[in-house]
Amino acid sequence: MGGPRSRPLAAADGAALVRLAVEVVRAHLSNEPLDGRPPAGTALRAVGCSFVTLERDGALRGCIGTLEPCRPLYRDVSRNAIRAMTDPRMAPVVLDEWPSLEISVSVLSRSEPLRAQGLIELRRLLRPHIDGLILTVGPRQATFLPTVWEKLPSPTDFVEALLAKGGWAQDRLPVGATVRRYTALEFHDGGGHAKL
Repeated sequence: MGGPRSRPLAAADGAALVRLAVEVVRAHLSNEPLDGRPPAGTALRAVGCSFVTLERDGALRGCIGTLEPCRPLYRDVSRNAIRAMTDPRMAPVVLDEWPSLEISVSVLSRSEPLRAQGLIELRRLLRPHIDGLILTVGPRQATFLPTVWEKLPSPTDFVEALLAKGGWAQDRLPVGATVRRYTALEFHDGGGHAKL
């Protein structure tokens, strides 16, 4: 199965992952079987973690992923593409949406602890447009991918929105919170798919 991914993916590997995510979504929407063979290239068979994001006309239609590497990257992308189609926060993706669906894959680095004593220090330590952030308190966890900086470019807004997403007060770090950051490589499909 290979060990955890230790070097960045090549552009061709990222393109292959996006093609895989597109094919998984297309096959599920059209009820067609998938080719289950592993892709060529050892980087895609190494253990890794990913998020798959589905958007339609700029609106989020699903975003599901894994934060810790636990399976080969190509399997993680396949699994998350299927799950993103039924993101519990919104209605399931349907066949009529296929032509305008945009699909992206984020391949995450291993997360690292971010030791911040409060919100001011956390905002100071964040690297805008680079860091993804994970907040965990007990069994509750919330994350924002680095792409969220495009919509929330200020560290204050980024952190406050993540606290709100997790259901916590926005004026302080929750007691017992652990904070981790990660980076991500982003790969996109332009959409514009032919009708099925």
